[in-house]
Amino acid sequence: MMEILHDLTPLNRVICSSDYDKTIEYLQKILPFKVIEYRADEEYNGWVIPPKWDVKEAKILKDGKVIYDGKWHALAVISLSQRFHGKVDLQELKQHLHYDHRYDDSITFHFRQLFRSWQREWGFCVPKTFYDGLQEGEYEVVIETEESQGALKMLEFTQKGELSETFTFCANLDHPGVANDGLAGVVAGIELFRRLAGKSTKFTYKLVLAQGIMGTEYYLGKQDKNERERILECACLWMLGSQTGLALQESRGANSNLEQAMAAVMGGLGIPYRRGVFESIIINDEYIWEAYGIPSCSLSRMPYPEYHSSRDNCSLMSEACLEEAVGVLEKTVELLEASSLVYKKFEGNICLSNPRYDLYIDLGQAAFGDAPSDERKKMRLLMDLIPTLQRPVTTKSLADRVGLEEACVSDYLSRWAAKGLLEIR
Repeated sequence: MMEILHDLTPLNRVICSSDYDKTIEYLQKILPFKVIEYRADEEYNGWVIPPKWDVKEAKILKDGKVIYDGKWHALAVISLSQRFHGKVDLQELKQHLHYDHRYDDSITFHFRQLFRSWQREWGFCVPKTFYDGLQEGEYEVVIETEESQGALKMLEFTQKGELSETFTFCANLDHPGVANDGLAGVVAGIELFRRLAGKSTKFTYKLVLAQGIMGTEYYLGKQDKNERERILECACLWMLGSQTGLALQESRGANSNLEQAMAAVMGGLGIPYRRGVFESIIINDEYIWEAYGIPSCSLSRMPYPEYHSSRDNCSLMSEACLEEAVGVLEKTVELLEASSLVYKKFEGNICLSNPRYDLYIDLGQAAFGDAPSDERKKMRLLMDLIPTLQRPVTTKSLADRVGLEEACVSDYLSRWAAKGLLEIR
């Protein structure tokens, strides 16, 4: 994992670029990924694929001397900067310089033009100390870029199981010049699937590495509907290499099998972590997956102070923290594999007291001297939960949601299955 980070972090991995293509080729040597590609003429839902963009030269000169070289870091030229050759005064120059308002000595990630390629300007990202130290006078600016038709490229790796029902893990492959933001989740996902390789699994698992937001939108929106409907859930892997604590962000419905399993694993291993509702910890590709009806939770180490800055480098990466995250993911898969998947085979609410079914859980009434026990309350909760299921769910997830032992839940569900109301695999 650390070797991949050291090799790929310095590259200018913007959405469409030569360095992004190099990243694709590099990772295909580690796992036999399938490359999914969409060309610039395939506009979708108003999203416009930007041109392929590479920086050839980028300098600020004063009195004939280079005072800032935009090639020193992948973030130093704003993403998708226009070409520019000319002389400007200090006031105009500063209108095209962007600095990190948190730190004096780092540069920030200026990314918005990647998503608005129809509205572009030229510019640099510079340290605040550089910005503040500029003197009045004339400056020469040279930004030379090379552009061609862009293509969105993403990687997909599939671990086929006995069932076509699929749990997906995703991470962002773009974000130029930084280690934790995107790339740390990529290497954790790759390590997880390297460990799964060669194993027989009940469920199918996918690893999807795509550009943030736009790549995920194309991946899901352009996908065959039947293929997409086989995806049960997604877990997004973000920023897993820093020495900040793990954070589990729930799906929008807060009841996905993946988030329940991850919580159970971290609780069982005694790993301290924060848990938050949807979009309370991070706002990223989760909302894209959810828009296509796929519950999406995330495992991350947000927040971390170096986010969206040049401080997010390999020195920030902790091999132990990466290993901890991969261990959680590996145990999560093991937990999913050990549980059965429940499919609802009916609509509405069944009259469960009918002798044909005999599945009703009677809470009783205290007024009649029949006060329900805690276990009976939980069983009634389970009974009422079953008709509301919209997607297949594991018996382990149901047990965790109602606070019962999985064996007890499985026994009650088997009675439903015997009546043809559920299918359990």
